[in-house]
Amino acid sequence: MRRDGCTAEQVGGAGDDACDVRATDPAGRIWAIQCKHRRDGDRGAAVGVGVLQQVNGTARQVHGADIAVVLTNGRFSSKAIPWGRKHRIHLVDRRVLGEWAAGSRPLWDLLDRIPPPRQPRAVS
Repeated sequence: MRRDGCTAEQVGGAGDDACDVRATDPAGRIWAIQCKHRRDGDRGAAVGVGVLQQVNGTARQVHGADIAVVLTNGRFSSKAIPWGRKHRIHLVDRRVLGEWAAGSRPLWDLLDRIPPPRQPRAVS
């Protein structure tokens, strides 16, 4: 996220409320990213709906996120994909992660349905 011009902090660890990275992009949008590592990559266990439910319960409410993301070096279950779409949680699987890591485009260019930039705050 920093490479793409964001400010970012690592939140992950015990008590992270389902957010490993919290970032603010150049457009002012706040991102809450939960990372799920799979030892066997896309051959390992798929990330399921339960993880997405945790993120859905905290990304916006606790972390103030405009954009909630679950990122994995593996894959998502067949039920997680439509669930994520329905609840506006962006899924970054091994393929998208590889494309993003290649460095040619920022993450927001690789995802669908990203909200518009935040409106500038009025000065009183």
